[in-house]
Amino acid sequence: MGSTKSENRRRQQAGRQTFAVIFLLLSILMPAVCAAKMVSVAGAEVMFRSGPSDSNEVKWILTRGFPLQVIKSRGKWLNVRDFENDEGWVYAPLTNATPHMIVNAKVVNIRSGPGEKYRIIGQANYGVVFRTLEKTKTWVKVRHENGKTGWITRKGLWGW
Repeated sequence: MGSTKSENRRRQQAGRQTFAVIFLLLSILMPAVCAAKMVSVAGAEVMFRSGPSDSNEVKWILTRGFPLQVIKSRGKWLNVRDFENDEGWVYAPLTNATPHMIVNAKVVNIRSGPGEKYRIIGQANYGVVFRTLEKTKTWVKVRHENGKTGWITRKGLWGW
């Protein structure tokens, strides 16, 4: 014997509810899964190399706190990308998960609070690295290695 209209409606409604729950879970979990893994340079100086070995050419030397986006890993080596989109390799034990940001604008204002209404307490130029202390949707509280702390608009920074 066939299904009644009401049974079909209940099945359709249950299917829509299941779809809604799955969609909700995916929209909550996907950003975390898709978020790029970040690391920062832990050593005073770390070699940014052309390949995953000490024998590969040193492209340049990175200093403490420099943020890097991990592309992939091979053994104890990380294939990384920097704020200028350059790719290279670093030795993973010389990195850590301490969040840092780097200025990716010509110059940014450092403010006493998270917003343009707060007074400017300093400025930072392109390439300056800061320790990330706190974040809002549009502002980041940072600390420079010299101890200066303040807020910078997120659009002037790259990292985490």
